[in-house]
Amino acid sequence: MDTTDLVLAILHHLLVFSLAGIIGAEFVLIRGDLGAAATLKRLAGIDRHYGVIAALIIVVGIGRVFYGLKGWEFYVYNWVFWAKIAAFGAVGLLSIIPTVRFISWNRQASGNASFQVSATELASVKTYIRAEAFIFLLIPVFAAAMARGYGY
Repeated sequence: MDTTDLVLAILHHLLVFSLAGIIGAEFVLIRGDLGAAATLKRLAGIDRHYGVIAALIIVVGIGRVFYGLKGWEFYVYNWVFWAKIAAFGAVGLLSIIPTVRFISWNRQASGNASFQVSATELASVKTYIRAEAFIFLLIPVFAAAMARGYGY
């Protein structure tokens, strides 16, 4: 048994589950009216964690490719792995607009106590987060397929 592979796998799974929780938390926080400065500050803070955890997933994932039991060849030549990476990348790209909006809303709310997020902006961000969540669901599907040898 290889302890390095086990530790990397555990970290990778915990980070991915954490990211799923953060997407869920963002979705819950953007329901209804957004105007309370405390809620917008919390949303911006959660989104910062989103970025940190996503970066850690990439670092640990690279560690799994190079130091895991399957070896880098399993990943590099596996189309399911690349589909999983594409889904992760799509989720990351979809998260850019909400991140920019959260930062903007937080700044506006800290400077103006009566700030309210417009219904149009809120609906737009909800759409992006729903799309993130939907595509995110593909990641464990691809991971389960990879774990069973598909794509290699």
